[in-house]
Amino acid sequence: MIDRQIPQERLELLWVLAYGAALVFTLRLVNLQVLNASHYREIAEKNRTQVIAQAAPRGRIFSSDEVALATSKPSFSLIYFPSQERTGPEIDRMARAIARPLGADYEDLRKAIYKSTSREKPVRLAENLPSNIMLSLSELKAVYPGIDIIVEARRYYPFGAYLSHLIGYIGKMDARDWASRSKDKDYSMDSRLGKAGLEKMYERELKGKDGGIYLEVDSRGKLNRVLESRKWTPGADIFLTINSKAQAAAEEGLEKSISGKGAVVALDPRDGKVLAFVSMPDYDPNMFVLSGSEKEGLPAGKTLPEFNVALQGSYPPGSIFKIITAAALLESGRVPPQDTVRCPGYYDAGSRIFKCWDKKGHGPVDFINGLAKSCDVYFYVTGQRAGALTIEKYARAFRLGKTSGIALPDEKSGNVFGPGPRAAKKSYWFIGDTLNLAIGQGETLMTPMQAAMMITAVANGGVFYRPYYVDRIVKSDGQLFYKGKSETLSRVELKDTTWTLIRDGLRSVVSEGTGQAAKIQGVEMFGKTGTAQNPQGKDHAWFVSYATVNNEPSKVAVAVLVEHGEHGASAAVPIARAVIEAILRPELDAAKAAAAAQKSTAAVVSPVPAAPAGPRLPAMPAVKEAL
Repeated sequence: MIDRQIPQERLELLWVLAYGAALVFTLRLVNLQVLNASHYREIAEKNRTQVIAQAAPRGRIFSSDEVALATSKPSFSLIYFPSQERTGPEIDRMARAIARPLGADYEDLRKAIYKSTSREKPVRLAENLPSNIMLSLSELKAVYPGIDIIVEARRYYPFGAYLSHLIGYIGKMDARDWASRSKDKDYSMDSRLGKAGLEKMYERELKGKDGGIYLEVDSRGKLNRVLESRKWTPGADIFLTINSKAQAAAEEGLEKSISGKGAVVALDPRDGKVLAFVSMPDYDPNMFVLSGSEKEGLPAGKTLPEFNVALQGSYPPGSIFKIITAAALLESGRVPPQDTVRCPGYYDAGSRIFKCWDKKGHGPVDFINGLAKSCDVYFYVTGQRAGALTIEKYARAFRLGKTSGIALPDEKSGNVFGPGPRAAKKSYWFIGDTLNLAIGQGETLMTPMQAAMMITAVANGGVFYRPYYVDRIVKSDGQLFYKGKSETLSRVELKDTTWTLIRDGLRSVVSEGTGQAAKIQGVEMFGKTGTAQNPQGKDHAWFVSYATVNNEPSKVAVAVLVEHGEHGASAAVPIARAVIEAILRPELDAAKAAAAAQKSTAAVVSPVPAAPAGPRLPAMPAVKEAL
């Protein structure tokens, strides 16, 4: 007999391996059944179900006076749930009956239904159906079981292109969107999401929770039955700081301008609220949510102007830059404001003659007249006294070369022109560069938003706020989710006398200078016109302005750029005036009503002189009105 005893060491090794395998199995079981149970249950549920999504209404967008600028309206989609009981002739008849009201190709529709039937998977036959077509298709539901119409929410912009560059638009997911959101269970490949403007910046807040029809499928993905229909949850509503009347005035004025192109930005100097925001050419964001049939009437190959002039357009500022030059002159201490410069209509720089915009000349000009009449010769002479480095310093203090930080994408920073950048490039600086710098020409570039922030800082004494356009965000249950607030970016420190002189000069621009068309009764207006040379065509027109009533802090500052507008006084000033008047009109009307009531009350209580016998009190109707 052969002894086959196994050595004790090998037995112990086998037991260790067995215990190890049991431990691994136990840990795996705990991981599946306890630690990640919900995750694997969700995967199993997804393998067992399919969902036909029903898009939730996106949050609405309102102006500050609660005018709805973006909302949702019902959108109807036609779904077919396949049945093995349906024969070929029946499918043909159904396809023909559906194709008629849809205006769709019969063969394409027939193939889609056959494919759905063979795979036993539901198919979306049409979407964004108008209500009249939806009613026609509803009648077919009784004749052809399996047809169903589901209601979804479709983005709708009631005023079309109004405020389009701020609101933005939504569109279908593309490959890049899906790559960043594929793990987000709130999105599917057919989801629509924000692509530009605040629709993009506030996508998470605006998107609601989609509903849908939940279907039970087998292991091959074939339909067994409809499980349930889940209701959607709307997104949060956004209330903007935009004044709807000022926005309308800005858009109408710019649209009717000589070129119909440019930008308008109005800010509240007290905190940086955006009151109006216009970029033209603009576009109708409804174009991005149209169905294929709805796009048939659009011109082929038409591109929508998405370029945001207010934030992305960089232009020579021309004479509005003289506000910054004025600050540099006074702060340098080298240019007493009472000193005069004689303007014959040109300045001889030795190697070249630099002209004033007024060829006849302005004669003797001091600081206030230099601003009021926008005399180029005055700024040529005094700009050299102050020095190019000083002007560049204050250009940077007024945040040229920096973005505003507004919550919108792709903002440009303009360009600071001066000896500093030239030295960095190891290039020369010439006297002609200083002359061009002093009047806002040369390589200086400014966006309309930067121009608005510049005049806002003049209005409030040097504070630069980050512009913001969202006042509050409110969830669908009424809960306040977010409240906008002001944020100080920087300050430009000038002497009180400097601010006073600059404001006196800007007041003179409107009262007796180049901006007289901006006058509004009952309002103290301050402004600066600008005409910027443009090598590509006609000059660009600028106007920056702010206003006060009853010496109270200014509530509005505005910058207007009209591309190829030629003259700021004629092209840009009327637009700014209309915007300011729209914002201040309620205050002016209230003051007028109060004055009228005070006058009426004074008439009632004034002594009535003796009169002959007979009916007296001719003012009785006024008494009744006052009471």
